[in-house]
Amino acid sequence: MNCTIRFDFIYFYFQMKIVSQIKQPIEFEMELFEKKFSVAMSSKVSLLNRITHYVVNRKGKQMRPMFVFLIAKMTNNGEINDRTYRGASVIELIHTATLVHDDVVDDSNRRRGFFSINALWKNKIAVLVGDYLLSKGLLLSIDNNDFDLLKIISVAVREMSEGELLQIEKARKLDITEAVYFDIIRQKTATLIAACCAMGAQSVNAPKKEVESLRKFGELIGTAFQIKDDLFDYGEEKIGKPTGIDIKEQKMTLPLIYALNTASEKEKRWLINSVKNHNKDKERVKEVIDFVKEIGGLSYAVTKMKEYQQQALQILQTYPDSPYKESLELMVNYVIDRKK
Repeated sequence: MNCTIRFDFIYFYFQMKIVSQIKQPIEFEMELFEKKFSVAMSSKVSLLNRITHYVVNRKGKQMRPMFVFLIAKMTNNGEINDRTYRGASVIELIHTATLVHDDVVDDSNRRRGFFSINALWKNKIAVLVGDYLLSKGLLLSIDNNDFDLLKIISVAVREMSEGELLQIEKARKLDITEAVYFDIIRQKTATLIAACCAMGAQSVNAPKKEVESLRKFGELIGTAFQIKDDLFDYGEEKIGKPTGIDIKEQKMTLPLIYALNTASEKEKRWLINSVKNHNKDKERVKEVIDFVKEIGGLSYAVTKMKEYQQQALQILQTYPDSPYKESLELMVNYVIDRKK
């Protein structure tokens, strides 16, 4: 057996084992959630049902609903209610809608190793499916008078949209400072994980201060998650996206921002020129990656990522030991140890 294939298989096995460990205290809830989620996606339109069936059968690791259930159980002595299931369904519906829309925006033909909705059914249908999933998520809260949960997800959707637009605006000029970068990823990536954690706590009517603390916990994990994604752009691992893709798309990652801030004026001009005008040149992109590594961009990003990880773990330390807390600690460590 080829060594690379063998390593990939071993890594996949251990990754699935960790996810299975995380899920263990909420296994029953996750199984019931999947049934409820399928019902939440259903429609009278047969085309929509075919597409949503395709989506459900190609689900990811479902980390977001897992956050909802683990947080709810940790804050409420292992007890959850129907609001928790609805909260998890709303999160997953909105998350799926954003992925469908993202694939249209990025003109991407693959999602989780399978053909994306827009690749199979074209952009018009993909946009409408995304809109449908968004409306189903919002109506699930409205129909059950979960207005407090609706507010959490509505704020997240607004922030995700603002984050995406801010990134597009800044990518044109390549003038992203570190502060703006963190603002973008807080809105674009971290806000949905923050919403998962707030949703879990709010669904079991945790005190307002505790809901906010756990929202912050999710934001810290989401930020670490995005920095890890940035690091993949400079690695050799097979992670589902080619190395250097962020540079080719002129996305400003933390290692690149650090390199720009640390480089001499001459090096800075070369970097900006490379990213702006030579981002399709494979050799030039490789030179940029090598330069960012040499100047310490990756080490700096790893240090920042671990800072966010430690801050998240500190919030968990305020809770008594439980299987749910243990799983959340595993989740925090998995976010930065993952290889894809």
